[in-house]
Amino acid sequence: MNPSPSSTRLRAPRLVAAALGLLALSVAARAQAQDEVVPPSVLTSSEPVYPSNQVSSGKDVLVVLAVTVDAEGHVAGATVLESGGVDFDRAAIDAARLFTFNPGRRGERAIPTKIRVPFHFVPRHPAPKPVPSGPAHSTERPAAPVESVQVEGVARAPSRGASDFRLDREVLGAAPHRDAGELLLTAPGVYVARPEGDAVAQRIYLRGFDAVHGQDIELRAAGIPLNQGSHIHGQGYADLSIVIPETVRSLRVMEGVYDPRQGDFAVAGSAEFDLGVERRGLHFSAKMGSFGTQRVLALYAPEEAPQETFGAATFRNTDGFGDGVRGSTSGAGVGQVRLAVGANTVLTLHVAASAARGNIAGVLRRDDVSAGRVGFYDAYAFPTARAQSAGASRGQLGVSLEHRDGDGRRVHGSVWTSLTSFRSRTNFTGFTQRSQIEPSWVGRGDLIEQSNGDHGLGGTFSYRTARARVHDLVTAQLDVGTEVRTHGIEQAQNLLTAPQNATWDQRVDAKVRSTDIGLFADGLLAGKKWIRLRGGVRADLLFFDVDDKLGNFQPSFANKTHIVGFRRTAAGLVAGPRATLEVRPVQAVTATLSYGEGFRSPQARQLEEGEKAPFAKVRSFEGGVAVTSGALTASAIAYQTNLSYDLAFDAEEGRLERIGPTTRRGLVGTLRGKIAPWLTTSASATFVRATLDSPPVPTPEDPAPAYLPNQSLPYVPPLLVRTDTSAEHRLFDLWRQDVIGRLGYATTFLSPRPLPFGASSAAVFLVDMQASLRRGALEIGAETTNLLGARYAETEYAFVSSWRTGTPPSLLPARHLTAGPPRQVLFTLGLTL
Repeated sequence: MNPSPSSTRLRAPRLVAAALGLLALSVAARAQAQDEVVPPSVLTSSEPVYPSNQVSSGKDVLVVLAVTVDAEGHVAGATVLESGGVDFDRAAIDAARLFTFNPGRRGERAIPTKIRVPFHFVPRHPAPKPVPSGPAHSTERPAAPVESVQVEGVARAPSRGASDFRLDREVLGAAPHRDAGELLLTAPGVYVARPEGDAVAQRIYLRGFDAVHGQDIELRAAGIPLNQGSHIHGQGYADLSIVIPETVRSLRVMEGVYDPRQGDFAVAGSAEFDLGVERRGLHFSAKMGSFGTQRVLALYAPEEAPQETFGAATFRNTDGFGDGVRGSTSGAGVGQVRLAVGANTVLTLHVAASAARGNIAGVLRRDDVSAGRVGFYDAYAFPTARAQSAGASRGQLGVSLEHRDGDGRRVHGSVWTSLTSFRSRTNFTGFTQRSQIEPSWVGRGDLIEQSNGDHGLGGTFSYRTARARVHDLVTAQLDVGTEVRTHGIEQAQNLLTAPQNATWDQRVDAKVRSTDIGLFADGLLAGKKWIRLRGGVRADLLFFDVDDKLGNFQPSFANKTHIVGFRRTAAGLVAGPRATLEVRPVQAVTATLSYGEGFRSPQARQLEEGEKAPFAKVRSFEGGVAVTSGALTASAIAYQTNLSYDLAFDAEEGRLERIGPTTRRGLVGTLRGKIAPWLTTSASATFVRATLDSPPVPTPEDPAPAYLPNQSLPYVPPLLVRTDTSAEHRLFDLWRQDVIGRLGYATTFLSPRPLPFGASSAAVFLVDMQASLRRGALEIGAETTNLLGARYAETEYAFVSSWRTGTPPSLLPARHLTAGPPRQVLFTLGLTL
């Protein structure tokens, strides 16, 4: 007899409830010794579904999960302890996530707990017999009882609005990503490029902001800030190469500034990489393919340790596409340990380092490409163009300690230190520069050398109170904290003559000391389950001490009246409110309304003596509605962001320069979740209109700025559409072991991007795909980026340049481009022990 659909469903409530009852008995004596630890009990449950594609197999399968229940009784996570195969594991996890509990307690206080829960799948299930006590069981095979309660883990941070996106490993791993920066592509409204090679930070666009190398996005990994203030190559510079993609457990992207914990550079929003490894054991993998690319990875995650405990190292080498001017060598390593040091107290140690050196092709004039004077994927033949390169390194160390009580109280403290170096040589303009030291020196090539060294030290401390009942229907909670950081920075910028790299002009030679002291207060007012108000205020004091060794510079033809140099100090104070109102009229619908004020610190060398630091102030508004149906969530969001002044890339100096105030208005639509137990998808469309409110103030150096009132901001795509889809399924048996197939792909569409002087770029459509087969410890696969072989410009600019040495340079701006990578195929081999 073939089983009916209903007969293939596991009747779980009594099974799990009885198992949890056994748990209460087994730990009773120990609970009394620990101030009455009482395990969680089931409030509502969900019946797992026997996988339809496995019904014909007639398998009798046991899956055991470790389920984390937070202090509010919700399932914060579920991992597989004993696997029954990918289809059964997914079915068990999907069901477990829908359970709700009376939370575990220590005395009178609710506490987060981890429990061991078995799910027994049988193709036919007779009516269950009542089991008043003892181990839960089915009539065919006894299920393993719940064995332990463990106080562990960090509860998920509360949502901060409709654009607070949490991306798990399934979505992050759908498409191939060569570095952690490309993981950001999975978030709505984000586009990431790397036009300056593997040793220069990624260029990031976030719903209307050209954040360049991080100027408008606060970036953190393992709680450590990655943005560098007052960087010579760009304010807020953040290189994500220190994050190994395989160690990212989840990614949180908050678009907008609505959380009082968001600090400097959270203008468009913030992103934090949560590091942890779900798949335990010793793992090796190797990739090899197009353009001589080779990458190896070694990762060790001890079986009995928490997911946050692991060590990993990776090395990558490539010749690069084009005519040999994009080769690079890079590597990164990270080690992290999470230790329980007392009741409800956890210590986390983190250490990481990365280094990279790569060649840069630079930019090409479109008219030279069209005329065939240079190939689309090539570089100019001049030594000053062939000498472009970059090298960077970063090391960081962090220690954090966290203590939680079941009544909601939390104490958290962390300290970190980082050491970074950066040196680049770029030429975007050809032969236009004239020496400021000796004005008769001209035509030697515009090879700009920039160097930046930074030693940072910082930390955070916060305390969250217990929830207090202020009314029969209202509870309140307050979180207060401080964040401090200080940096010692050395900067230089020179012009070099290639290929000897002799310096023929000096532009910058400075030392900077910056200190940021931030305070925040974050409160919660919760009515019934259908309404919450979160919000507070953040204030920061920033201090700058600048030793500008070339300040008050005198050219050679001027009378010497003083010693060159300009030492100065400046400080500024900035503060702003942030709040989110969340309303849930029914369980499946959530509506939010958010407002926040954030800031970006100024470039230190642009400050005058005693000046009140002119922060770029942002005001952000947002409203959204999210609807959940089963495992799918759809959302619609409208937003507006006003910025007091913006920054734009100056190709002549190779850095960011200040322009006027800007406004961004946009709409976002998303769809995320599981279409089937084995099929996960994430899709989003972001439309934005980004405009300049008023032009920059004319200066003697730039009497006619290239920006007009109400013009569209350059380089920002008005429409960005992104999809990520992954499928994982058992395909067949091979020598008595399941062969698991996995297929994933991503698509990216960029509408034409406006450029200065009324020009615009072409639209871009990209497809990336990967596929793999896994049997036991062995995995083989292949991945392809730019599957359709699109020939596109990764970035485009419009500025004055001259690459013809025999004719006078034109002062008319021309379009320039950096070529996007062509199709690349890599073959992969992985081994897990």
